Amino acid sequence: MLPNRAIYGEDHEQLRDSLRRFITEEIAPHFATWEAEGIVSRTLWDKLGGAGFLCPTVPEAYGGIESDFRMHAVIAEELAYSGYMGPAADVSVHSDVCLGYLLHHATPEQKARWLPGMVDGSLVCAIAMTEPGTGSDLQGVRTKGMRDGNEWVINGAKTFISNGQHADMVIVVTRTGEGRGSGNMTLIVVEADRAGFRRGRNLDKLGQISADTSELFFDNVRVPVENTLGGEGQAMAILMSELPQERLIIAITSIGAAQKAYDITCDYVRERQAFGKSIADFQNTRYRLAELKTELTVGWAFVDQCIARHLKGELSTYEASMAKLWCTEMQGRVVDACVQMHGGYGFMREFEICRLYADARVQRIYGGTSEIMKELISRNL
Repeated sequence: MLPNRAIYGEDHEQLRDSLRRFITEEIAPHFATWEAEGIVSRTLWDKLGGAGFLCPTVPEAYGGIESDFRMHAVIAEELAYSGYMGPAADVSVHSDVCLGYLLHHATPEQKARWLPGMVDGSLVCAIAMTEPGTGSDLQGVRTKGMRDGNEWVINGAKTFISNGQHADMVIVVTRTGEGRGSGNMTLIVVEADRAGFRRGRNLDKLGQISADTSELFFDNVRVPVENTLGGEGQAMAILMSELPQERLIIAITSIGAAQKAYDITCDYVRERQAFGKSIADFQNTRYRLAELKTELTVGWAFVDQCIARHLKGELSTYEASMAKLWCTEMQGRVVDACVQMHGGYGFMREFEICRLYADARVQRIYGGTSEIMKELISRNL
């Protein structure tokens, strides 16, 4: 189970208990259907919002409860630990990633337009960075926003966009000037009902199958200049300021899911028999589990350290990158070892460990690949 940690208080544990009940009642019974369909039901968003599990740091003036980041962390941990990584990924993009851009960079008028819907689940948000042929190199973005009076006219395509199928609003990274310079890029919010906005296919993935991941197309989409987020030419500065939280959240979901894989494997090896005794009785099994337990314990300690620093506004890009690098790579090691200890059954999708293995792989890719994390960390050596 998830460890008890000093970083949390009674209110956080009450939230954790409430979310566990919600997962049991509202996610578990439907999860297999969502995986088969490749997307969660839109009604889940309404239920999440109604239960208060979306965007907990939004001020009361905009419909939120104005808590601190620890509420986000608890929700991310529990959704990941449940093993239902499709819904976990959807919620995290909406609440933990997109919300920060609006909370910290939107005007009061923009907040009044969008935040209440994000809290109650009536507005699902996505952020569109990645393009075909352009991954971590954000300055290579080719989607263009051209000024025409008081409007932006947007043309381009995005891919691998989480929440793309359900999104009612998309924060779009656009090129609004010539050349690769960071001052030539702007964040523009595009509502999904704008003429010329089109969703492509819901992409077929290795894991996290019920997390909708889409292609998006912009064909002369006209958006008022009032939808500019944070000012023209400010995209790169804003992205850099928000990426530490995104990477910390990925670290949190990775270690939560890794803990789940470890816990179910401990149960399994006690039950599985070989040569007349349980697998857990073999020294090799005990030693391997001891190694995994140590990795998890070290990981949780570092995650809590990063959460504490983030609460103070002191989490650096380098620390967040280290958290993402360590926790996602550790998750890969843990789930691989756990599949091995399940034997042939670990390769069967009817066993939860198989799904956890498939779901884990993308954690080392999105939010910046492990290679990009190493590059960022190396700049601060």
